[in-house]
Amino acid sequence: MRSRKLSKGEQGSLAWDPLGLMAGVDEAGRGPLAGPVVAAAVILDDGKRIRGLADSKQLTPLQRERLYDQIMDKALCCSVAEATVEEIDSLNIYHATMLAMKRAVEGLRLKPAKVLVDGNALPRIDVLAEAIVGGDAKVKSISAASILAKVHRDRLLATLHQEFPQYGFASHKGYSTPEHLEALRVHGACRHHRRFFAPVAATMTLAPGGGVTVTVL
Repeated sequence: MRSRKLSKGEQGSLAWDPLGLMAGVDEAGRGPLAGPVVAAAVILDDGKRIRGLADSKQLTPLQRERLYDQIMDKALCCSVAEATVEEIDSLNIYHATMLAMKRAVEGLRLKPAKVLVDGNALPRIDVLAEAIVGGDAKVKSISAASILAKVHRDRLLATLHQEFPQYGFASHKGYSTPEHLEALRVHGACRHHRRFFAPVAATMTLAPGGGVTVTVL
């Protein structure tokens, strides 16, 4: 019998687990000043071991790329989803992250019996769920999700770099580095920047007609 305490995405812990598939969920890109926030959901296949799964932040880019391919090849099913810059600006980053996680879970080809989410908050989903602080280092399926989300987002920022090379997206992935802040000061913000994040808002104003002009600091 399902615990009422865990319905609709409430946080909690069970002394038992429901029978069925378990999905791990994690996100990448809450902190950057540009680009979408990305979430992934992964159901691993117990019969196909993937060596080296760990928190994506503890892995090198080459290790993440190698594991990404293995996860995509060996997992029972995977789903990667985004919340756009526009959604981040309208909802705020917390709710946009929850939305990306919800989309990732709902995008799974197989419906899990339970979802394990990295962190201390849960998206509103119709599946039994548990939040696990530090889960990306403790639970293999969450580690796998963290890797998929990170690699997907890094690849996306590399494509944004091709469109707007002046910002250096390929190197800092949208984070608030000195290089990025200087590029914002010089060039203003592009359409991929999160306009309501303070470092971006401080360097831009909206021109008539919705264009962007640089604020001279």
